[in-house]
Amino acid sequence: MTERIRVGLIGYGMAGRVFHVPLIRAAPALELAAIVTSRAEEVAALDPAIRCVATTGALLADPSIQAVVVATPSATHAAIAADALRAGKHVVVDKPFALSLAEARALAALARTSGRQLAVFHNRRFDSDYLSVRAAIEEGAIGRVTHCESHFDRFRPEVRDRWREDGSAGSGVWFDLGPHLVDQALALFGRPLAVSADIVALRPGSVADDWAQVVLRYDGMRVVLHASLHAPDAAGGGSPRFAVHGDKGSLIKRRLDPQEGQLIAGMRPDDAGWGIDTDPVEVHDGAGGMALRPAARGCQEQFYRQMAESWATGSAPPISLDEAVAVQEVIEAALLSARAERVVTLPLP
Repeated sequence: MTERIRVGLIGYGMAGRVFHVPLIRAAPALELAAIVTSRAEEVAALDPAIRCVATTGALLADPSIQAVVVATPSATHAAIAADALRAGKHVVVDKPFALSLAEARALAALARTSGRQLAVFHNRRFDSDYLSVRAAIEEGAIGRVTHCESHFDRFRPEVRDRWREDGSAGSGVWFDLGPHLVDQALALFGRPLAVSADIVALRPGSVADDWAQVVLRYDGMRVVLHASLHAPDAAGGGSPRFAVHGDKGSLIKRRLDPQEGQLIAGMRPDDAGWGIDTDPVEVHDGAGGMALRPAARGCQEQFYRQMAESWATGSAPPISLDEAVAVQEVIEAALLSARAERVVTLPLP
């Protein structure tokens, strides 16, 4: 039996506990060997075989750790990822990749000279809603796409005491949910010609942006990305997750992929029902007819299974460095557009 790749996780907050731990452990070729956290009792309860490490430096100095996952607050991502690459580790960094395009480009350059893999945790590439819509578009179900709307909304009208909402560097809904929306849009349609955006704080007392509407401009097509912390998803009466219109009809995918809720509830990728989405895609033909397509099954565990293959064989990771940098370019272009109230053309210098 081939020896498993030993992985160290830096950060045991919501992202680390809910997403990274179970998805890493669902990859047969990986061993979650250590976690950098002060929550030693929680780690012991999870699995006494997993070492609790006090500092990032101690983890990076451990020669038995071959790959590192960075699941810390957003403002620390670039520096920790760079240190891990310099320490000779493969790296997965949670989104956002960095806080600026310059940081993202510098990290990509470092990775290319380090001989190690660097990837961003764009797990939403493996969501049922995205996979379902992508398949329908690729099959020509609605012809040439002219208009796509992608919503990632949460109903959280009260400002919470957490770093994602405290106004610090890397906080706000655009850095939190925007990378998912942008990555999916670019995977579907490629780099836009220009970006226009409105990114604001609308909730009383909010010091970080909690509402974002970003338009990606393509030749003959517009893609609208929307993220909000004070709007329900379609299950609660809000907007559909996807609405895609083409010259032969429209696609409507109403509900969000179930995997986040399943992970929070304690379900794991090998459990019965994992990733099953009971909300079908509506295919409207433009003449009043409508057919239902069963939703694809979500499979976020594929991210780390594919990363394991990439680390072991040198094959392409599920998200390439070029794709990660392209997402950061659109994130930055949207921020520039919102601040200056103007359309920002791509590529950025």
